[in-house]
Amino acid sequence: MRLPRLAIENHQFTLVIIFLLLALGTASFLTMPRSENPKISPPGSSIFVVYPGATPTDIEELVVDPLEQVLNEIDDIKRIDSNCEDGLGVISVEYHSGVDPDEKFSEFTEKINRIRNELPQDIFSIELFKWSIADVSILQLALISESESYAFMEQHAEKLKERLETTPGIRRVNLHAIPQRQVSVMLNLEKMAACKIALSQVAGAVQSANQNLPGGYVDVGSRRFNIQTSGAFASIDEIRNTVVHAGGGQIVRLKDIAKVHFDYEDEKYLARVNGRRSVFVTVQQKTGTNIFKVMNELERKIDEYRQELPSSIELKYVFNQRDSVAGYLNSFLRNLLQGLVLVGAVVLLAVSLRAAGIVILVIPFSLLMAVGFVDLSGYGLQQMTIAGLVIALGLLVDNAIVVTDNIARFMRLGHTRYEAAAQGTSQIGWAIVSATATTVLAFMPMMMIHNITGEFIRSMPLTVIYTLSASLLLSLTFTPYLSRKFLKPERSAKRRVRLWLERFIATHYRRAIHGALARPWLVVIIALFVLIGSMALFPLIGVSFFPKAEKPQFMINLTTPKGTSLGETDRITKIVEEYLLQRKEIDHIVANVGHGNPRIYYNVFPKQARSTVAQIFVQMKKTERDEFYQTIRDVRQFCDALPGAQIEVKEFEQGPYLDAPIVIRLLGDNLDDLKQLADRVEAIFRSTPGVVNISNPLATGKTDLSVRINREKAGMFGVPLAEIDRTVRMAMAGAVVGAYRDAQGKEHDIVLRLAPTGNQNIQDFSRVYLSSVTGAAVSLKNLASIEFKSTPMQIDHYNLERTAQIMADVSEGYLVEEVTKNIVAQIEKLDMPRGYRFSVGGEVEGREESFGGMYQAIIVALIGIFAVLVLQFKSFSQPFIVFSAIPLALIGAVLALLITGNSFSFTAFIGLTSLVGIVVNNAIILVDYTNQLRGQGVETQKAIMEACETRFIPIILTTATTVGGLLPLTLGGGSLWAPMGWTIIGGLLMSTWLTLIVVPVLYSMVTREGAREA
Repeated sequence: MRLPRLAIENHQFTLVIIFLLLALGTASFLTMPRSENPKISPPGSSIFVVYPGATPTDIEELVVDPLEQVLNEIDDIKRIDSNCEDGLGVISVEYHSGVDPDEKFSEFTEKINRIRNELPQDIFSIELFKWSIADVSILQLALISESESYAFMEQHAEKLKERLETTPGIRRVNLHAIPQRQVSVMLNLEKMAACKIALSQVAGAVQSANQNLPGGYVDVGSRRFNIQTSGAFASIDEIRNTVVHAGGGQIVRLKDIAKVHFDYEDEKYLARVNGRRSVFVTVQQKTGTNIFKVMNELERKIDEYRQELPSSIELKYVFNQRDSVAGYLNSFLRNLLQGLVLVGAVVLLAVSLRAAGIVILVIPFSLLMAVGFVDLSGYGLQQMTIAGLVIALGLLVDNAIVVTDNIARFMRLGHTRYEAAAQGTSQIGWAIVSATATTVLAFMPMMMIHNITGEFIRSMPLTVIYTLSASLLLSLTFTPYLSRKFLKPERSAKRRVRLWLERFIATHYRRAIHGALARPWLVVIIALFVLIGSMALFPLIGVSFFPKAEKPQFMINLTTPKGTSLGETDRITKIVEEYLLQRKEIDHIVANVGHGNPRIYYNVFPKQARSTVAQIFVQMKKTERDEFYQTIRDVRQFCDALPGAQIEVKEFEQGPYLDAPIVIRLLGDNLDDLKQLADRVEAIFRSTPGVVNISNPLATGKTDLSVRINREKAGMFGVPLAEIDRTVRMAMAGAVVGAYRDAQGKEHDIVLRLAPTGNQNIQDFSRVYLSSVTGAAVSLKNLASIEFKSTPMQIDHYNLERTAQIMADVSEGYLVEEVTKNIVAQIEKLDMPRGYRFSVGGEVEGREESFGGMYQAIIVALIGIFAVLVLQFKSFSQPFIVFSAIPLALIGAVLALLITGNSFSFTAFIGLTSLVGIVVNNAIILVDYTNQLRGQGVETQKAIMEACETRFIPIILTTATTVGGLLPLTLGGGSLWAPMGWTIIGGLLMSTWLTLIVVPVLYSMVTREGAREA
């Protein structure tokens, strides 16, 4: 290899290139975006259809079914989920990874627009959304006051919003929990009945009087004048004086049959912080920006505005993502620093001070270079990129250690510093290139996993690849230059640790190698026996997906039975609030009644607005892990005993969004049969240990009032059926019939209704009149009767089929896989009707998809590594010798996970994939040097012995540095990174010791004397 010699001879050019790469990395580190998690955007779209008064069955037949049919025409669909509830239909379409989200959303929009005219005309609203992680709020503020009106609090919230919106890096500022003011037209049914005025007649009169149409223009001489018509309402009095009926010489105005006034909309969303009435201001950050810079500017503006607030309003931070990001970054950077110290300590103990300085210098240089290229690739500093730096930390010095050790060996053999640096690096050059290539190839397939999990982790393998590539470049150019400049033969004195290792080689290791080479088959049989034994222990470890996020925060989701009023839901929520406020470990609580908390975590979505839901966000003080989980258990126990609501206590979790850890889908056509099956499956859930937060949407039904229309009478009186439906909806639920713009330019809905929500009664139907085609008023009681009817609470679809989803969480100490297997085994014994089946979703489905991508990644990595080894050794047998290190690593990985009590999670799978490339490096160094010695004419057995003894110390040192670099992340990385760290550490330790015995034995068995491998 000529590169080391060229780098030394042209050291000025070498130094300039290194300096430029370091400058790029430094600039990137100071300016690159910082966030908590990777900014991934799952490919998907959703549509929300609001259809007041419609039952779940109506929503299914009139809205969801036709929309599903047309949306199913879109290519690359992974799944379609639909939900039909009272007055609301939601369809979510998820696409396969790798598609263009913008292109798919355009196609999604086009399909819906194509069918829009075929949907019911009285649908209140249709909203389309493209899935985006940018909707997560980085900041949630609360304006708190028990005495001030909502209008006054809204004024201050609007002012604060205007100031925050001008901050660089801010995407959007939203206001929450503020009831909207509206013009309420409260109709008097008795007066309307006396005048025989129909509801539709009143609505038409208000709408026609509120038209703002251009009147054209007229030319008068040389001038042109625009003609202004009556225009929209200019005041509330104009609305009151609207003429709604005229007959018999008398005029009936709106004020004669209704009360018109400004009012707040019906209570839909109540918010409190620590039990005190609040409104919220949330801030969303633009992608590619630095959260610390953004938050510093936001906090400055918030502090300024705080001084302007009256004493009756308190401004409080209830969520600040910067604290979490700072905690993550500080923890990872601390792990990085600790790993750097451990790696440096290992190097200092084993090599001379000058050699240690050269090796340690490679660490910050490699990391900075990698950061520069990570920034150019469009990624910022977040937990995945920093985890990649920590993983690479222990690997990046391997090349430098091997190079400096070989250069020092050449110096001890009497070569000049120049020749020692050039020849020592060249001799080992292709070996470390192959070793680095195999490690890179192990990480590279992770970048090609085409699912949301692959997108989530993609920056981690990319960071490792950049760091190792930078390390290889430095080891072949910068390290030999520094060695030639500073490494002196007389200064290469041996450290005490090195002397101890040499004595160990000369005694114990030499005897072990002699004994192994004398009994090769015994060594192979023992290795196979240990491998099989360790694999037999694998079921004891268990398999999981992504662990809990281990944040000092959690959510409480409260759901009351369908039909429950907002007031009743609020009453139960207050009981939970009072209990939480009594616990000293809780810092503050944020209650949302009738709505979910604004989105503050990337895979937690707010509950949809309805009177039966509430969500409480709980922020704890800094607590230990055991205290946190004890609090979770206590709160869950309290909520389980609370009657009148289903309450879930949910911790934040890592990884992609899941409906729940355990999901069983029951698929079939008949709702009654699905309900019976769902009840039986729910009973299985409740009898299974470890299952908590069970949800069965079909567990309870509800009773509605059904308006049964006499079609013959309606036809005889000339009243269209659609007119009856619209009138009933307007009478009981209210209807927006126009908009009024006040003097400040703010627009308010004009809402026509009979009475405030909750005060209607069945007798109101008999006082409602309709307009016939002749204009005559017809009483509703003459055309329809009212009866009670049982209807489902909700209807769900999965890929266009009706489904019932039973969901649950798993309590601490239980593995989702084991609990799910137990449940599935019992469900398989159920006697299901023909045409009905079940499927497993949740974590099991997500894990199979993600692990499937990892299986492919491992296969691709193995093929790539094998190709590199064949290219290097020009042999088929020797790559198999090198590959023997991989099953040997599995032994250590299984034992390490078993001893530490970690399950085989997705990050452990990442560790296993990493091991494939890492553990073969030691075998490559052994086989390569053995080949070199045999190429010089040394006898095979003697070449094996000399190669093992010569490369023993570099192999031990590279293993020690890798373990030292990973140890801080493993011990302090929590449940997310600990499985990965222990997998790599355990596998590497076991593989290193077994490789030093098994690889020489296999080499002697498959290599014939005289058949030299180049």
